[in-house]
Amino acid sequence: MRLLITGGAGFLGSHLCDRFIEAGDNVVCMDNLCTGDTKNIAHLKGNTDFEYVDHNVSEFIEVGGKLDAVLHFASPASPVDYLKMPIQTLKVGALGTHNALGLAKAKRARFLLASTSEVYGNPLVHPQSESYWGNVNPVGPRGVYDEAKRYAEALTMAYHRVHGIDTKIARIFNSYGPRMRMGDGRVVPNFINQALKGEPLTVYGDGSQSRSFCYVSDLIEGICGLLESKEKEPVNLGNPEEMTVMEFAKRVIEITGAKSRIAYKPLPVDDPKTRQPDISKAKKVLGWEPKVGLEEGLRKTIGWFKGE
Repeated sequence: MRLLITGGAGFLGSHLCDRFIEAGDNVVCMDNLCTGDTKNIAHLKGNTDFEYVDHNVSEFIEVGGKLDAVLHFASPASPVDYLKMPIQTLKVGALGTHNALGLAKAKRARFLLASTSEVYGNPLVHPQSESYWGNVNPVGPRGVYDEAKRYAEALTMAYHRVHGIDTKIARIFNSYGPRMRMGDGRVVPNFINQALKGEPLTVYGDGSQSRSFCYVSDLIEGICGLLESKEKEPVNLGNPEEMTVMEFAKRVIEITGAKSRIAYKPLPVDDPKTRQPDISKAKKVLGWEPKVGLEEGLRKTIGWFKGE
């Protein structure tokens, strides 16, 4: 296949580039390095099956030659980033998705949208299944990301219904692994960086809010399975093994052997109290579920951060 991956120099996008290159496919990686980094794809430089294009997908996208699939992963994904770039985040969810879908239509290519568990907002249903419509504050500070992705999903389904495009929507829950940015601001890099430096681990609120963490290799396999499937509706991809943020902080301290203590800060506005995917659909439709346990995944991730 020949594929376009927008946001291909980012955390997930770069791992996808690797996965398809290893499978013998031809990859066009598009990124404007808003939050991505060329060091994530530096090892692919010179590979004849790989091409990097510096471009902002919120502007018209043009790619020469055939394309079999367009995977739209371009977007700030960390609260630190989308709170700093709220308008750009909304534009990449709206204009960027529109441009990527337009390209898929022109090339008669499959389209996969990287959506997010944030479409469920601060959920009133637990765990969250794809049939749940969510509890999102559209005018809150986090709404710029949540609503950008909700709009992107609506636009994707509209293109499927009106133009018959073969579309896929991956609702991605908390994922982690090598190539996460140190200054990402999300809980995994925050805790690991703080622990490795012997600094206090910053826990927001009382730490009772829950999260579910999926290692990157598992997530990538789920995305590839979804791309090859016949499913058109959204599919949750994540690890249903739920734990509190406080429990997670203690695991990081234990595995790193750090002497760090816990430092408490106020809970951010609209921070979700719970986050756990119902992956029944992914199991049934894709035959997929995570395989990498938290301890194994954390040790690999911590090893990478030590190297950085």
